[in-house]
Amino acid sequence: MKRQKRDRLERAHAQGYRAGVTGRSKELCPYQNLDARSEWLGGWREAIEDRNVGLFSKGA
Repeated sequence: MKRQKRDRLERAHAQGYRAGVTGRSKELCPYQNLDARSEWLGGWREAIEDRNVGLFSKGA
């Protein structure tokens, strides 16, 4: 995989994680591309899981 593509997907994952930590809805995913959308949602799910186990306060 090209570095540029990997960086773009890593950025999508990080943005999804930040959205999940702040409590945004997964319906607000800004990506239409399937790969980027999957990465964003993966990051979002990780953040929600981390919030549920107490890594972040609910009012983050």
